[in-house]
Amino acid sequence: MKKNIVRHMHLVSDSTGETLNSVARACLVQFENVEPREHVWSLVRTKGQMEKVLLGIQDSPGPVLMTVLNDVLRQRLVEGCREMGVPCIPVLEPVIHTLGAYFGATISGRPGLQHALDAEYFDRIEAVNYALGHDDGQQSEKLAEADVILVGVSRTSKTPTCIYLANRGIRAANVPIVPGLPLPEPLFSLKKPLIVGLTKDPDRLVQVRRNRLRIDEDQDGESDYVDPEAVRQEVADARRLYNRQGWPIIDVSRRSIEETAAAILSLLAKHREVDAS
Repeated sequence: MKKNIVRHMHLVSDSTGETLNSVARACLVQFENVEPREHVWSLVRTKGQMEKVLLGIQDSPGPVLMTVLNDVLRQRLVEGCREMGVPCIPVLEPVIHTLGAYFGATISGRPGLQHALDAEYFDRIEAVNYALGHDDGQQSEKLAEADVILVGVSRTSKTPTCIYLANRGIRAANVPIVPGLPLPEPLFSLKKPLIVGLTKDPDRLVQVRRNRLRIDEDQDGESDYVDPEAVRQEVADARRLYNRQGWPIIDVSRRSIEETAAAILSLLAKHREVDAS
């Protein structure tokens, strides 16, 4: 087994650095046996701050990812990195300039615009509040206000998927399927929301549930909740329900939350197209 190689990486931004962080993590997972040491330099907007960044890079040399829109600061960073012999990658520059050329539009050059307190920002806040207030079947009388409703047995990632969707401005509620308990009656008469059934491989589900019980220090390991045969029946019953209602089904067994959310967003776009036609 190879030992991980420690590599320094510098994320330099004139804003919060969230974009760089996402890009870095998406890229780094492709490299095995590399242990990145991230140095985050955020809100870099003055010459003095940039000089401190360059000193930090000199102390721990490594590739630099940057989102710096100010021409003077960006050029100073590029030149400093060239002198030290480390690569400096402007993450947004190719995209911004290509879009600007295509749109025939002028680039504003103002950092942090994506975090402006606009209507979209407040929509996301409302969506998060909605997801939290309609988690695990709460306030079922207000399900008609949702954009998306996720239905599934326990431990099919309903809650984290709803929160992820909420951060995209989607009002998402989730309703658990609990053996022996009826689902909320309003669920079967809704027209506006997209209702999606989540399912999971029964063996994986048993494993996840056992881990959950272990974390909760619940020693009742012989209950139907983790009994393989009972779980298989639970999953099969849920699938029959989805098919009966005509709800699209997503198997989350081998999907990340992001991949599940992407599939839901695609279904939602089609759902809205049908409603608009």
